[in-house]
Amino acid sequence: MSCILSNEVEHMTYVAKGCNHGPAPIPEEGKWVKSTQITDISGLTHGVGWCAPQQGTCKLTLNVKEGVIKEALVETIGCSGMTHSAAMAGEILPGKTILEALNTDLVCDAINVAMRELFLQIVYGRTQTAFSENGLPIGAGLEDLGKGLRSQVGTIFSTEAKGVRYMEMAEGYITSLGLDENDQVIGYQFVKVGKMLEDIRHGKTPDEAYKANCGQYGRYDDAVKKIDPREE
Repeated sequence: MSCILSNEVEHMTYVAKGCNHGPAPIPEEGKWVKSTQITDISGLTHGVGWCAPQQGTCKLTLNVKEGVIKEALVETIGCSGMTHSAAMAGEILPGKTILEALNTDLVCDAINVAMRELFLQIVYGRTQTAFSENGLPIGAGLEDLGKGLRSQVGTIFSTEAKGVRYMEMAEGYITSLGLDENDQVIGYQFVKVGKMLEDIRHGKTPDEAYKANCGQYGRYDDAVKKIDPREE
């Protein structure tokens, strides 16, 4: 493509370019790659994004092979509309190059920002699989979800007047908090919602599934007082 030169540049004396070593190599799936085009890029990584009013956030996981998104995991929290945006983004992303995806409206600002942050990680060789030979297979993103295929969510509410309430932790939905003699939390009881629903889907009664998926953490058995975090 010919370029239009300004009058000043047009009359400059030509100076030859010296040595050119090309781009610096970046680590990609166990290899050092000098990337010059999108198809040179591979890797699996995670990133987060947020919308302008910061009322919601998105965690995006992409598995890229030779510049093309082969797998996408879209997790959102904090905004009801984001869940529908995530559904649309999940349909949009696979099959696009990372450059296409960067310049595609992914419906929700938080998802768009997450795509921007992931693009930077991937093209600079800062992926989770930078030093993993051949990267990870398609489907590896599901491992982030664990049994029951639910996102890892932590929901905590607290006030100065009444203290803390654990609502949900990585283990599951919190059903009871255990307090010591000083009214401090020393453990909690939980139910693994995803696994419970899977058991119900496969034939267990709700009561059987609930009891089979209850557990506790910390010194819950030593608690002198047990409270329902949602009783108020």
